Amino acid sequence: MWGLPFDPAEHIVAELATNAATHGRVPGRDFRLTLYVVADTLRIEVTDTRGDRLPQTQLPLPDSESGRGLVLVDALADKWGVAPGLSPRKTVWAEVGLSPHAKNPDFGATGGLVQETRR
Repeated sequence: MWGLPFDPAEHIVAELATNAATHGRVPGRDFRLTLYVVADTLRIEVTDTRGDRLPQTQLPLPDSESGRGLVLVDALADKWGVAPGLSPRKTVWAEVGLSPHAKNPDFGATGGLVQETRR
């Protein structure tokens, strides 16, 4: 996706989207996923229409089959949080740094866009 490294981001998108579909769903309404890069940070935002249900991290019981999503987001994201929106919305967001290092060979990639130098 865009030629950028998305290993942690893929998991974060999956968890936040699953939470929105599972806990933030109102019949007849969907959720919105927004991804954008500013400087060296990927920001992931998932907006749903259940502003009355704020996410909380809590460790599940060891034999639970669910309940680890936000624990994973907390572990994978550099920062994450919740922003209120126009009623009845909320946005759960997470940020992942795209800093240059050996594990991130795509840092500074153009996302498949052709860049040319004008003289």
